[in-house]
Amino acid sequence: MALPVTPVTTLWRELRDEVRRRYRGGRVVIAVDGVDGAGKTVFADGLAAVFAEIDVDAYRASIDGFHRPRTERYARGRASAEGFYRDSYDYATFRRVLLDPFREGGQTAGTTGFQLAAFDVARDAAVESAWVAAPIDAVLLVDGIFLHRPELRELWDWSLWLDVAFETSFARMALRDGSDPDPDAPSNARYRLGQQLYLDEVDPRAAASVVIENSDLAHPHRLGRGA
Repeated sequence: MALPVTPVTTLWRELRDEVRRRYRGGRVVIAVDGVDGAGKTVFADGLAAVFAEIDVDAYRASIDGFHRPRTERYARGRASAEGFYRDSYDYATFRRVLLDPFREGGQTAGTTGFQLAAFDVARDAAVESAWVAAPIDAVLLVDGIFLHRPELRELWDWSLWLDVAFETSFARMALRDGSDPDPDAPSNARYRLGQQLYLDEVDPRAAASVVIENSDLAHPHRLGRGA
């Protein structure tokens, strides 16, 4: 079923068509990056839906399905911004069970399975995720924070940065999670400063294929091209 025509779905379709012009077939991996609360999950879900409209198989994953265990995430201290940025995710497992087999399966349909998640952060435990098979022509959309880190940047065929100010993103998270809406609140320091480290070190806006201003969820708009 096609989605209705709105400013949001129109943008999703424009981005989808840009990807299809660049990649006519095969396996394509797309990253949807942004700070916490930028709207990444909804945006990536929407892109998957508009790919489905044109009968392209689209698979969804989040880097949040590849957290490291709590003892590793907090090894530098529970308040450490450095630890939040550098120790949150298990990128080796992410590549081993998802990215690499997804790529390899593009050679012969159904021969290489991949896992869309490997860890449940709420239970602090690995998950028994089913192995998924896909056709040769397929799109994988991965959302999450820190996706333009140097060790990940070359994994993406195409990428988005959703641009949102901390004031907006923390207000959204307060509504979603019941957290403090003030970005400068002590309870938010680990997360805001960890993400600021990422912004300062990596400049994901410049690294992304496309930058989307997403402060108004009903009217996102393209700011331009990054890389």
